[in-house]
Amino acid sequence: MLAMLQFANRFSLPVITSAADSLIIPLHSILDRLDLSKLFPAEQPLEVELGCGDASFLVAYAGCHPRRNFIGVERLLGRLQKLDRKGRRVGLANTRGVRIESSYFLQYLLPPHSVTALHIYFPDPWPKLKHHRHRLINESFPSLARLALLPGGIVYLRTDDLDYFTQMNDAFSAAAFFERIETPARLAEISTDFERDFNSQGIPTLRAAYALID
Repeated sequence: MLAMLQFANRFSLPVITSAADSLIIPLHSILDRLDLSKLFPAEQPLEVELGCGDASFLVAYAGCHPRRNFIGVERLLGRLQKLDRKGRRVGLANTRGVRIESSYFLQYLLPPHSVTALHIYFPDPWPKLKHHRHRLINESFPSLARLALLPGGIVYLRTDDLDYFTQMNDAFSAAAFFERIETPARLAEISTDFERDFNSQGIPTLRAAYALID
């Protein structure tokens, strides 16, 4: 327990002593992959949202799909605490949260080929050209997604930024192991907090989806 407390203090993580206390996964190590069998009451298909914002999308979507498990990944503690509060308020047993950078989570913490879908909605567009290298979706991201997904798994994308949307599509179009598909209408109907704000200002949502074909 002492080691856990020291780790939590170092990274400003909440300390959880049992799954009943919180939906936030306590990271005992940032070097070992998660044991998914110990995170949820039932072993079910897993979906991951990278950057879950205020968790409004994830809580609503997970509530519609009790036979799937979900992990929300967030760097900001305050946002992850919203996932915890909202999820527990409606009694979600199939949802957990992790505080870590999304790319690190995919590469080092998520077991390979364990996910049926990745949801990436309104990631930071880093609009200045000199900052584009910070974007989550870049030329190397499809390979990270491929490592995470099961055969036939899908990456769902949304953004309000046309330049970033073009980059997203260019990255996935260049990956021969993905093919573009349509976003299901019922999924598109469940919006995120950023999406509602943008849409209220007349800014449309740009969507794309790519399925792993090998």
